[in-house]
Amino acid sequence: MKSTYFKSLLFACLFSSTALAQQNPVIPGWYADPEGMILNKEYWIFPTYSAPYEKQIFFDAFSSKDLVNWKKHEKVLTNSNVSWAHKAMWAPSVVHHKGKYYFFFGANDVHQGEVGGIGVAVADKPEGPYKDLIGKPLISDIVNGAQPIDQFVFKDKDGQHYMYYGGWRHCNVVKLSDDFKSIVPFPDGTIYKEITPENYVEGPFMFIKNGKYYFMWSEGGWGLPNYKVAYAISDSPFGPFKRIGTILESDPEVATSAGHHSVIKIPKKDKYYIVYHRRPLGKKAANERETCIDEMKFDKDGLIIPVKMTFTGVKHKLK
Repeated sequence: MKSTYFKSLLFACLFSSTALAQQNPVIPGWYADPEGMILNKEYWIFPTYSAPYEKQIFFDAFSSKDLVNWKKHEKVLTNSNVSWAHKAMWAPSVVHHKGKYYFFFGANDVHQGEVGGIGVAVADKPEGPYKDLIGKPLISDIVNGAQPIDQFVFKDKDGQHYMYYGGWRHCNVVKLSDDFKSIVPFPDGTIYKEITPENYVEGPFMFIKNGKYYFMWSEGGWGLPNYKVAYAISDSPFGPFKRIGTILESDPEVATSAGHHSVIKIPKKDKYYIVYHRRPLGKKAANERETCIDEMKFDKDGLIIPVKMTFTGVKHKLK
């Protein structure tokens, strides 16, 4: 009898410990395309609400001080504040600039000749509410074969903001005006520069480490097990970007369809976290995607070591 009791007690302790340790996914519900960042000494995640296109008419946001305990901020931007957006509101990219917060997003799954594309909204606080900045898409045309979705706004070392974007296996970079109300020509007079690397599909992301430009993207199909993240390194924000390899992909013991990510760097530390979505084992529906965070490390040559997806996730308290 005692033996059975102690076995049950041991099992309960182990179960409790395991349950407490499981921090991935970091937020409940189906969310995808997460952009993670630090704003006002807090971690923030701005994701896509993962649902049928017609139900994707709002964005929620999440904030945390330790990457574990997250506060939900509901409907920070909705299509009621964007007159031209009526479905498929995707992949936020948020920037703090001159005291305001700018929220870039895709809407309407646009095709040439349709209304939609990449828009920008503005707010006084990271949790919004955000309102449309210019009353129309910033980019709506199909240029160089790139559908105007999956925008990522990047601030270069000189303070200039560029926007990388593109679906349908093509990626462009454009130069943003200082007020984010337009795109402006590069010094050579061009407006759009195509920088598509090998195997690119969608979800571009850029960061700088030790003076080098790390350009990352997603490959495969977002609804399929072959979804994954690859990267390149360049001396310039415009490339050339020669594909180095894959750093995040399906793991038969953890999850499938891992991709469309972002990266958080801890200030004053050489510590990086990858924020991404994945599909739980046993789930097949395209929109069954959850947001997770794991550590991303580098080798002695500055190459990214393939990320091991976990259920435990990470914890790092901002001071």
